[in-house]
Amino acid sequence: MSVWLWLLVPLAPLLAAALLVWCRERVIGGLWLACLPALLAVWQAPAPLDLAWVGEGIRWGGEDALTRAWLGFTAVLWGSAGVFAASSQREDARRLRFWCFWLLALAGNLLLIVAADALSFYLGFSLMSLSAYGLIVHPGNAEARRAGRLYLQLAVLGEMLLLAGLMLRSHAAGGAFDFSTWRELPVDGPTLALLLVGLGLKAGFWPLHVWLPLAHPVAPAPASAVLSGAMLKAGILGLWRALPQDDPLLAALAQPLLAAGLFGALYAALLGLCASRSKAVLAWSSVSQMGWLLMILALAWRHPAQEMLLVTALMLFGVHHGLAKGALFLAAGMTHEARLPNAAWLLLALPALALAGLPLSTGGTAKAALKAVWYEGAFAAWLPLLSLAGFATSILLLRALWLMRLDQGQAPKRRPPPAQWLPWALLCSLSLLLPWLWPALRRPMLEHLGLADLWALLWPLLLAVVAAEIAVRRGWRVPRRLAGMRSPALGLSLRLKRLCTRPPLPELTLHPDRAGWRRRERRWNHLWRRDALALSAWLMALVLCLGWVWGG
Repeated sequence: MSVWLWLLVPLAPLLAAALLVWCRERVIGGLWLACLPALLAVWQAPAPLDLAWVGEGIRWGGEDALTRAWLGFTAVLWGSAGVFAASSQREDARRLRFWCFWLLALAGNLLLIVAADALSFYLGFSLMSLSAYGLIVHPGNAEARRAGRLYLQLAVLGEMLLLAGLMLRSHAAGGAFDFSTWRELPVDGPTLALLLVGLGLKAGFWPLHVWLPLAHPVAPAPASAVLSGAMLKAGILGLWRALPQDDPLLAALAQPLLAAGLFGALYAALLGLCASRSKAVLAWSSVSQMGWLLMILALAWRHPAQEMLLVTALMLFGVHHGLAKGALFLAAGMTHEARLPNAAWLLLALPALALAGLPLSTGGTAKAALKAVWYEGAFAAWLPLLSLAGFATSILLLRALWLMRLDQGQAPKRRPPPAQWLPWALLCSLSLLLPWLWPALRRPMLEHLGLADLWALLWPLLLAVVAAEIAVRRGWRVPRRLAGMRSPALGLSLRLKRLCTRPPLPELTLHPDRAGWRRRERRWNHLWRRDALALSAWLMALVLCLGWVWGG
């Protein structure tokens, strides 16, 4: 397969956007085909493409398993959500604008995955981040505008910090921008801080998560699916590629980051239980899952000798979360717009149970692989806390399913069209089928089929089911004070917006006395009316004399 296929991966969505401008509504049904070059690149795996004619060190493509897996699930998720969106946005009067931002965000997402250099990664990252703003504010209501404003402010801040971090990293590498060189160089404190915050704002892990629970619930369902399932992973992927794995500073920082990831997984789950909408609960679940990915990074930096095992865990966890969370967000959209048959609820339970760690699913396999590596490291004593995080995730997903069930009571009495439930059913079924179809998942699944491993995965889920049953039977409700909590980030965002639109200093305004100035003008003219010509001549002579003296 030609190496030029890598060039087509990010360019296909841009060409589709140009075709959209030309042909408009006639091509909307086929825009999901822009993901096919990415799937073909995963299948054929051509050699990387060097673009030296663009810039020194510019390279697209990757032969490693992480790049291929990340590109594969991203293309599948965007393609499935694209088919769903072609149906769900059909009656939207602003659908052309939606698809324009959709294709630009897709192009940026694919580019940052195939980029083997920092310049291409930053270009794709910026294109994806800024285009996602159009997807968030697409509904046009006040809630969407508030969430979009906060998202855009933090996205711009993240872009600035990321650019500064990449420049410092390139300076330390002697001007090189390729990630292969960067992974061999140690990192300094300021650069690490800039990259952690700049990329962490996109990843949405605690405490950089403030935009995520507000933005995902307001976006259209297919946009929420790709925002949570694919775009959040860009920050994690950037941290993995831009930083070395064997570095004393990263090793020293591993324990605080591990604690932050574990706390974020628990904290987000607790706040998610207070949410009253299914998409908000799923958004908090994404914050919790990003905590798991941060823990994998911290373990890799603390135990560089286990890099191969941990990169496998990172790959499996990213694929699992992307597909399962995309399926759940699409389901949340369908439960608002149509009535699901009873059989569909069994299908819907698959991605939810996979996120909760059901054995023989993608989530159960990924978490079993992570626990196996964790058990052999320096933080084996933390394993009970990891099981507690699994319990919190399980009860949070049960809450999301419960709210979706309640939404069905107000949904129109119609079935979802095939163009919506077919791609959704594909994503749901992959949570159970992928471990048998993909060797990278099949091996760890078969290695952890012992009774002890199965019980370690199953008991947090069973405990969550029991706790949920008790809560339902006793009629427990979220306290009104907790349910009506308002994010303090929105207040700060509004203050910043007002500061930018209204200057802090009062504007200088002049109120001249026109009559008074007119009287002064008349007096001046009367004074110079006589001998004006002679006076001007003497003044000119004086100026010439001064010039001659000064020049001499």
